[in-house]
This record gives sequence, C-alpha cells and structure tokens, in this order.
Amino acid sequence: MDWNDLKYFLEVARGGSLTAASNALRVSQSTVGRRIAELEARLDTRLFARHQTGYFLTDEGRAILARAEAVEENMLAFERGASGRNPGVSGNVRLATSDNLASDLVIPALPAFIRRHPQLRLEILTTTATVELGRREADLALRMVRPSHGNLKVRRLGEMTYGVYGRRDYLDRHPARDGDPLAGRAWIVWDEAHAHLPAAQWQAQRAPGAPVALATSSLRTQIAAMQAGIGLAVLPDFLAVGDGLVRVLPSEQVFSNGVWLVMHADLGASARIRAVADFLAEVVIRANPELSGRWTGA
Repeated sequence: MDWNDLKYFLEVARGGSLTAASNALRVSQSTVGRRIAELEARLDTRLFARHQTGYFLTDEGRAILARAEAVEENMLAFERGASGRNPGVSGNVRLATSDNLASDLVIPALPAFIRRHPQLRLEILTTTATVELGRREADLALRMVRPSHGNLKVRRLGEMTYGVYGRRDYLDRHPARDGDPLAGRAWIVWDEAHAHLPAAQWQAQRAPGAPVALATSSLRTQIAAMQAGIGLAVLPDFLAVGDGLVRVLPSEQVFSNGVWLVMHADLGASARIRAVADFLAEVVIRANPELSGRWTGA
C-alpha cells in the first residue's frame, strides 16, 4: 500500500472532513476525495460514512486506523532520522509560534540570519494551537507553555512578563475608583475560543465582573483597540511600547510565562534545525540577557 494513501486516510479520519484534510495536506478537496475513493476500492471496503456534517469512520475504518497510525509513526521516525543526517545548512525548516513572537521578535532579526544562511528557507506557522512535532506539523516550536510529553528536546530561553495597559487619554477619562486602578474601567479581552490562554484566565479571575468593551481573537486587535482608547488589556510588556500606552499594573502584580524552544529529539543532529534553533535562542536571550537554558527532555 502506498504511504501517501494512508496520509489521506489519516487526515480525513482526524479532521472529519475533506476540507480539513485538504488544508492539512495542501491539496484540493477533490484530490482528497479521489484518493479516499481509490483506497476504498483497492481495499474493497467502505472506510467512511459520508454525511452532510462530515466523514465518519465505519467499523472497518476504525479497525484500520490503529494500524495506519503505527505505520505513520514508523515513517515519520524514518523521515526525522534522514533529516537529522543532512549535514548542510540548507533546505526548509518549519517553525510554529505565536503571532506576536513571530512579528515582534523573530522576523525583525531575520535579515542577518538570511545573510548568514542564504540556502535555508524558514517557514513560520503562527497559531495559538499546539502543533504536533512528532507528526512533522512543524520542525521547531517557540512556545509559552512547556510540553509535558513526547520524544522532545526542550530549552527554556527566557521569561515573558505581562502587565495591564491602557491608553493615557482613556485612563484620564475613566479615573480609577477607590484606589483600585482597574475599577471603573472597561476591558478588551480574549474571545471564548481563547479563554484557556493565561492572559484570559488572569483577567477573568482578577476582574470577573468588569465591563467588557471588546472581545477579540488576537493580540494585534487588542493593541489596536487600546490605541483607539476603548479600554484596558493584558499585554506582554515587550509589546506595550509607544502610542501613548500606560502600564496600569506591573508584571509583579500580573504574571509571567517561560519561553520554550522545542524540537523533536530525532532532529537534534540536523544542521539546518540546529541553525534555526541557535538563531531563535539568540533572539530571545538578547531580549532577556539574564536568562538562558540548556536542552532537556520533555
């Protein structure tokens, strides 16, 4: 059986639709549908029940799923090992990180890195979701949460501190009440889909009954809303620069997170992976010169 056939099967099984699989595999929905139909014809069995709401595994599909995942793990281990033996600093490296880390830390430092390694192509995936390094969704991850499982190498690069900020003219129009700098002021918060984020949880605990002026799904829109004078928000301190933003509560009264660099253990010998890892460590440690760390297991 062609390994690529199993890739299509696994992505449809995991995503529950041709759309999700096509996005993951970067092919058209018609290609995914055709490959699934061909696989079913070759096996002479129906793997999925088709409904308007998606694709659902049949009993036969569920029986094949565990075997397909075992094959996938073996193939990915082989690919990781092959990548690790590549001695040249060239090729593609996929980095998963948050939008703010990519835009404000990584990308400004890229020109010097590109001059140093012109044959290396960095692809940055910005998402708040956790990618699976074991499945090669990315080669490296720059995260705010330390992973707790998997065959991973982890390095703590520094600390990201957070504060509560607002625009100066907004604070002047809405003075603090009863000595509490948060009282009497509206908030710009994360939407429900991002309620698990530390900033969203802190705000919900510290000011549970406060009025909400705006809920958004990104730090960029929260900063824009603050610059428009809409209310307060929890921001990483390194992002709260210029544009009249004032710190209402310092990081000592809010919280801080570690910044973690993560790679799959099998890729530790890859020259291109190490080059990007070293670059990311330089960038973050430069912003936090008193902090550095060594690689450890997850």
